[in-house]
Amino acid sequence: MHRAVARHNHALLKAIRAPNGLAAAETIAHSHADHATSAKAAEIMAREDKYGAHNYHPLPVVIKQAKGVHMWDVDGKQYYDFLSAYSAVNQGHCHPRILNALTEQAQKLTLTSRAFYNDVLGEYEEFVTDYFGYDRVLPMNTGVEGGETAIKLARRWAYDVKGVPQNQAKVIFANGNFWGRTMSAISSSDDSDAFGGFGPYMPGFDKVPYNDIEALRSKLESDPTIAAFMVEPIQGEAGVVVPTDGYLRQVSELCKKHNVLFIADEVQTGLARTGKMLAVNYDNVKPDILILGKALSGGMYPVSAVLTSNEVMLTIKPGQHGSTYGGNPLGCKVAIEALKVLKEEKMAENAFALGNEFRADMTEYIKTSSVCKGVRGRGLLNAIIINERAGKPNAWDLCMLLRDKGLLAKPTHGNIIRLAPPLCITKEEMQDCTRILKEGLAAIE
Repeated sequence: MHRAVARHNHALLKAIRAPNGLAAAETIAHSHADHATSAKAAEIMAREDKYGAHNYHPLPVVIKQAKGVHMWDVDGKQYYDFLSAYSAVNQGHCHPRILNALTEQAQKLTLTSRAFYNDVLGEYEEFVTDYFGYDRVLPMNTGVEGGETAIKLARRWAYDVKGVPQNQAKVIFANGNFWGRTMSAISSSDDSDAFGGFGPYMPGFDKVPYNDIEALRSKLESDPTIAAFMVEPIQGEAGVVVPTDGYLRQVSELCKKHNVLFIADEVQTGLARTGKMLAVNYDNVKPDILILGKALSGGMYPVSAVLTSNEVMLTIKPGQHGSTYGGNPLGCKVAIEALKVLKEEKMAENAFALGNEFRADMTEYIKTSSVCKGVRGRGLLNAIIINERAGKPNAWDLCMLLRDKGLLAKPTHGNIIRLAPPLCITKEEMQDCTRILKEGLAAIE
């Protein structure tokens, strides 16, 4: 959570953290005169805050149930979900086909660890490598584990294949990147909220400006110890920052020229979210290493994957990398069905069409708006930029207003609101959401 939102929520959090739990809940329920939170919801939030780590500042709404594009809170109010668990539920909440795959497999076998073979992993590995056109896959659980895996593979490849001297291999990242909060992830970050106070940091990382091909060229030309360049095709957490057309193609060409691995972090942008199965498809490039996660399980189970060539993958030997849960039969069955749903229900095509309509509509709207000063994105990964005005409602205020109107979204980087509904959303539902968004913007003019 960024500082602006943290400041805005200070009174609410102070109320939650009062010694008397019930009194705190009652205080929360009345702490937003314009955005009432029920006593029932407030009590749940107070309990979470009392017993849990204070590492998130959620929007004050308590979800109990979800289906498709909709969620319901503990008081029965219905909302459109415009976050999709940061693009983990692209297929929609509780998709019946994915849910059926989960329940069927859960009754047979859930976990063996990799100490033994199981009868599903090979099926999944064949399916996912064929689906994306790679030789091999290394299954993990979370997106950040996928990033860690990709970095280890790149470094090992640099030593075994490229010939970089031991302990000198570097990985380059783009400024504004976000791929998690492990030590490696924050060591590659330039967001002080993420890395501040956790040093010393991991060595062997460097950064260049995002969408700046000349900066990358200069770095690659001057340092033969670089193993890889890891980049998001669209920077999601940074505020849905879309690079110039052709940027990723130039990245791919530069990496090939200098014998450097191109790692695409498609954890958030991949799996139909941007209107293509992968965001790199817009530039018709194939990364040397592809990282997937989030919607790989349709929100049912933590599943991530790292796909690459034989040359890169086979540098890793037994005992050098792994995960107790990675490649478990339950996650594998769920992932197979989740990928089938994306393709068979044409979710990329739906995201492409509805995203184009949404941006065209909002581009026209903001011509006469003093509040919204921009819209950007691809497919159904979009963001609006709110004009920050002293003493006037901000992005957080707008999200609270949208909540009251039945649409849930969340700011990122202060004045930017990410808009990412499940990809099963219909044209009529998308138009209804656009109407709600415009009404919210008009209300804070």
